[in-house]
Amino acid sequence: MVPTLSRSQARRIAVRAQALEAERPADVLDVVRRLTFIKVDPVSAVAPSADVVLWSRLGEAYDPADLTRALEVDRTLFELDLMIRPMEDLPLFRPIMRAAPAYERTRDWLAANATFRGDVLVRLSAEGPLPATEIPDTSAVPWSSTGWTNDRNVQRMLELLGDRGELAVAGRRDGARLWDLAERVYPAAPAALTDDDLDDDAAYRRRNERRLASLGILREGRGSSSPGEPIDTRGIGEPVQVEGLRGTWRVDPEALARVDEPLAPRTALLSPLDRLVFDRRRLGELWGVEYVLEMYKPRDQRRWGYWAMPILHGDRLVGKVDATADREAGALRVDAIHEDEPFTREVVEAVFGELDSLAAWLGLEVAGRAVGLG
Repeated sequence: MVPTLSRSQARRIAVRAQALEAERPADVLDVVRRLTFIKVDPVSAVAPSADVVLWSRLGEAYDPADLTRALEVDRTLFELDLMIRPMEDLPLFRPIMRAAPAYERTRDWLAANATFRGDVLVRLSAEGPLPATEIPDTSAVPWSSTGWTNDRNVQRMLELLGDRGELAVAGRRDGARLWDLAERVYPAAPAALTDDDLDDDAAYRRRNERRLASLGILREGRGSSSPGEPIDTRGIGEPVQVEGLRGTWRVDPEALARVDEPLAPRTALLSPLDRLVFDRRRLGELWGVEYVLEMYKPRDQRRWGYWAMPILHGDRLVGKVDATADREAGALRVDAIHEDEPFTREVVEAVFGELDSLAAWLGLEVAGRAVGLG
């Protein structure tokens, strides 16, 4: 008999899986291991999204230099497809690298630019790590696209060779990726976990199991919990029903075993790209709230703000904070705090406490506190 979970139980599973309980993770590596990845995004209304995700878990103890050190010195983390991952997960992506690129058009472009590929590898071998701007474009055939990658030949070649595991992101300089030969970046992967240990099917299953564990509970089927990060929950985890919702869900077995353990609650301000809230359908079904990232909307069409941060209180999403870091003025400007449900005094104090913590971490002063201002 398939067990039925209450929505509160489902939410507790999701919050615990995302390391958002009162007991905080040990360090940056611990967070990324538990989340499986953190997305890199250039928008920095408050701080870069990856840093906000880590601050939400680690608090003021988090130093962005710790992330840089893990990526560029210790090599306990690596960046692939604009996502930061634990190095021990690299073997799970080796089968994808061996098969890349997946599309015939891309394979044809690489074949037509064999000399260009060789030029890139030689340049990086001699001078790497380098940003794309320091690598000459010697392409014989330009990359054509209706999107922003059109004629961005160097960038496209670097990314494709990264997909194939020939190159890797060695670090960043002023936000720009530095590329190098993969063998200079990836050797730190534990010897006990080599790509020879996993065939394509085993790696595919393990990637999906890791993604389910990081989110706790997902609908059964194929979908995406984040752009570029597909997930197939069919046949993994444990099947459950969620009270009041149709269809079958899948739960990480370890999470299901702890379903009756009380959640150690706390309040957290989340990046709009945080994986707890990124799946908008799941957000509506389990939390009953609506959220849309409005940075691409005209100002007069925004309900919550350019970079409104969802507010987690225990297992509930109770509102959103419209805040912006004004570093020139030394202020974290809070233009509005929107309530998805009426705030109690406890919630108000907890939200203000998180704003104080965020401002202290940024080295700023909070300005413009107001609950319910539009």
